Amino acid sequence: MIATLEDLRARLDEIRGTERRAAGPRVALVSTLGALHDGHVDLITRARESADVVVVSTFVNPLRFRTAEDTAAYPRTPDVDARVLGDLGVDVIFAPSAAEFLPAGTATTRVSAGDIGLRYEGRVRPFYFDGVLTVEAKLFNLVSPHVAVYGERDLQRIFLVRRMVRDLDIPVEIETVATVRTDDGLPVSSRIALLEDADRRAAAKLPRALEAAASNADLGVDACIAAAQSALMGEQRIALEYLSVVDPSTFLPVDDGHRGRAFALIAATVGGHRFIDNAEISLR
Repeated sequence: MIATLEDLRARLDEIRGTERRAAGPRVALVSTLGALHDGHVDLITRARESADVVVVSTFVNPLRFRTAEDTAAYPRTPDVDARVLGDLGVDVIFAPSAAEFLPAGTATTRVSAGDIGLRYEGRVRPFYFDGVLTVEAKLFNLVSPHVAVYGERDLQRIFLVRRMVRDLDIPVEIETVATVRTDDGLPVSSRIALLEDADRRAAAKLPRALEAAASNADLGVDACIAAAQSALMGEQRIALEYLSVVDPSTFLPVDDGHRGRAFALIAATVGGHRFIDNAEISLR
């Protein structure tokens, strides 16, 4: 496990040798916050299929949290993570401290996510995507991966990373992996284990709401949203934060005349824990 930028550079130089980036081994990056689960395993498996060398970061990024207390509260399982990554044959595990990775602390230079970064998740956490993109950009600069792999549970993050890569001419391909779900349809996350039984049953209605939206896509966007809201009707344990249907090419809300592919996005708090989810739908 590597904890310093100097050691990371040295290890990658050792792997690449004297080969130029184009001629050397193909490198894949999977950036995580640690506390690994089955969803991360799928990302690493895809990375292994896509590259010769897999680099996984397990950095708890303080720039994506509201307070230092929120950062400290995020679950950390470094020993378990190291075993999981070792079993998966990960070539480089990068686990720096905040002081090592962000020596300027929260005053560091930021990458701006722009207007889309202030919508949906950004409306709830306006600091979040600037923090995400700043750390992703730094990882891209440090690792120089040929490909970076992300899970589709957070489509807004993927959209913004892809736009950053395009706008800043970063030579990396972005690959995505379908959301891994539990038996009751919830996206796998570290929060699920924290739910009481009644809250778990309530949270399982979130993917059902997305299914309702998809089933009514042929009736238009208003019918999609109404069907999703109806699926949540009367569930007092769910505090809905947003429910939107967006255009994949712009990530802006679709208008009434939109036809074809779209994404339904949902976020809610259940039992004190936030959940986000999404589904691809086809408006006709």
